[in-house]
Amino acid sequence: MKNPLDRLTSRVPEPWRSVLDWTLSIVLAVVVVLAVKVEVANPYRVPSASMEPTLHCARPADGCLADRSDRVIANRFIYRFRDPKRGEIVVFDAPARTLQACAETGTFVKRIVGLPGEVVSERNGVVYIDGHRLDEPYVAPNRRDRQTQTWPRVAPDSYFMMGDNRPRSCDSREWGTVPRENLIGPVFLTYWPVGRLGSP
Repeated sequence: MKNPLDRLTSRVPEPWRSVLDWTLSIVLAVVVVLAVKVEVANPYRVPSASMEPTLHCARPADGCLADRSDRVIANRFIYRFRDPKRGEIVVFDAPARTLQACAETGTFVKRIVGLPGEVVSERNGVVYIDGHRLDEPYVAPNRRDRQTQTWPRVAPDSYFMMGDNRPRSCDSREWGTVPRENLIGPVFLTYWPVGRLGSP
């Protein structure tokens, strides 16, 4: 049984038929890859030390531990079917306030700490959610700050984001929460450098 490409090229003489077959196959493959990239997954580079050592950025930038920045892939599709979860590392479009607070904007990578309706606070660098201490095994003791503060209750459909490297993270503590519509998706794979291949 002929496939659709065979039907399209059946009246084309050789060797042009083979050339056309290959060209159409390559074009179709590129279209599929681009569709997946746009709708399902997309690669991102870790730009700063805010997630060290969970995700590396490249020296000589301040606080970076590696020679090359980690490249990660975010799932752009999953939040259409479920809500974001606490503890997920998420790629998102930074709110406008980050430009003033951090002197940068664009695409950020942080961890979800506070969910809609919750009150996030810090006491000597330890995070509390609605007054209960949050277990954060991903934050090493030497990467906590010494802040003590309580932030306004997280608005509906918004999320409180923090980096794992607290003293070097410009995050929701400085510029507020992130609307759900800004979330691109959770990071599910570090793909580069090869030695860092795996889930973060």
